[in-house]
Amino acid sequence: MNLFESRIGITAAAFAAATLLAAPSFAQTEGQGQGQAIVTVMPANNSDASAGVAQQNLQMKIDGKEATITNLTPLRDASDRLEVVIMLDAGARTSMATQFGDIAGFVNTLPAGAKVTLAYMEYGAAHLVSPLATDHGAVLKGLHIPSGLPGQNASAYLCLSDLARHWPSNDRDARRVVVMISDGVDYYDPHYDPQDPYMQAAITDSVRSGLVIYSIYWQNQGRFDRTRYANFSGQNLLAQVTEATGGVSYWQGMGNPVSFQPYFKDIDRRLDNQYEVAFTAPVRKPGVESMKLKVNDRSGKVDAPQQVYVGRAGM
Repeated sequence: MNLFESRIGITAAAFAAATLLAAPSFAQTEGQGQGQAIVTVMPANNSDASAGVAQQNLQMKIDGKEATITNLTPLRDASDRLEVVIMLDAGARTSMATQFGDIAGFVNTLPAGAKVTLAYMEYGAAHLVSPLATDHGAVLKGLHIPSGLPGQNASAYLCLSDLARHWPSNDRDARRVVVMISDGVDYYDPHYDPQDPYMQAAITDSVRSGLVIYSIYWQNQGRFDRTRYANFSGQNLLAQVTEATGGVSYWQGMGNPVSFQPYFKDIDRRLDNQYEVAFTAPVRKPGVESMKLKVNDRSGKVDAPQQVYVGRAGM
């Protein structure tokens, strides 16, 4: 064997040994994870919701793997801790003031113990008008006409991420709901992109924080926002966010709706038909995973998050 062949043999042997030593670092064993999700089960044909949903009729998959439902809690009684943030786009058309009566009506129909506040989307952040409070009348005093400067929010999704990361409460057992009033146009990435990084980050942050997002379409100032392309882009991005978190997007074609009242009425009804589902599932590490929920022996529509945060069991 010459010196060149010897060096090749030594190098190959060293590489093989290094590969064997490094192999265990790439192996990830599945452990048991746990999490909770807020799901909405709407009764069919306006039937009585008091019949409820049986835990044994739920089937859930996390990251494509069967999960075990450990608890199902209806969120209806006085023990339910509801927190609601209504987030308005500061760049919205000032005619949004015509909807203030409907916004106030929704806030005043929330349960007396529900904590609520308003936030304005400005320059990539969610600016709260007050802390979360059960004094709904005091909170509504912060409702004011948006400035209406085109693109003032910078990106509705940066604002949503900011709210999710700095939720104004440390109560992780509370039901967290956001009603987002915006046209959904992302000025940092104005072309329609289903992988818009700011929108995707907003989904991840919202899921980690346990938010259920509802959106109501209302056009912003600016010529671009009035185009068919912006309309299509904004509505589709908002739909991705709401569906991922278990909420709903509301819009009315190209223009602004005459009234928010039907949308708030539907949200109100959904809040009355929600459940917290606790589960365990095999996962490799804590993080955001895909989720699918099926309800057997039950008619009516089920809205469940498409994504959920799964932590380590026992933590």
